[in-house]
This record gives sequence, structure tokens and C-alpha cells, in this order.
Amino acid sequence: QAQVAESGGDLVQAGGSLRLSCTASGLTHDDTAMAWFRQAPGKNRELVACISWSPDSAYYGDFVKGRFTISRDNTKNTVSLQMNSLKPEDTATYYCAADGGSFHLCPRAMDSYLAWGQGTQVTVSA
Repeated sequence: QAQVAESGGDLVQAGGSLRLSCTASGLTHDDTAMAWFRQAPGKNRELVACISWSPDSAYYGDFVKGRFTISRDNTKNTVSLQMNSLKPEDTATYYCAADGGSFHLCPRAMDSYLAWGQGTQVTVSA
């Protein structure tokens, strides 16, 4: 049974940094894309960043604009999201998604990912 667990969410002031981590296990498929999505109250869940099995293939949502960096450790099946220059509008629950296929480009659609975590809360105060 797939298990995806996020950690690292916290309350931080605007301009601060946070590092989110995610560990996946028991996935149906090995060597697949992983991603971070987020959902703010009253809004749809949106892609923050994804990374393919090949570490040099990553994609970021337009709102990231160089502030976030996604990385992964394939030996440990973990993915991290370093978030810098945080803004109040970054406040959301952040979800880790795994088992997203073995394509060269990581998929951007939610339904491409077969395993999800429960989410970790990020709150950025003004």
C-alpha cells in the first residue's frame, strides 16, 4: 500500500523560507515523477512544482518565479521543496504527489499521480 508523508509546514513571516520534505513508499511503480501541489481555502488545488525521474527535468508553476526549488533523492524516494521569499499568498496546504509515470517530462495534471499525502500547512504572515 502506497504511503506518502509530508513534513516541514509551519508559520513563517513574509520574506522567510521553509523547506518541505516528502517520503514515499510502497508505490505501485518505481522510478516515477513526484510533485508538490497546493490548495488555499476556497481555491482549486494547483501545481507548485514537479520533477521527473531524471532530475534535470522539472517544472514550476508561473507564480513560483524563481523562489522555489524542487529536488529529489532517488535512493530514498524523497522529494523536497525549498521555498524562499515567501508571500502571504503562498499560504495553503501543500500536498506531495508520487507515482506520476516515467516520462521524460513530469506531468502537470493532478490525475497523473497515483499516490498522495495528507498535506502540510504553510502559513505566511504579512
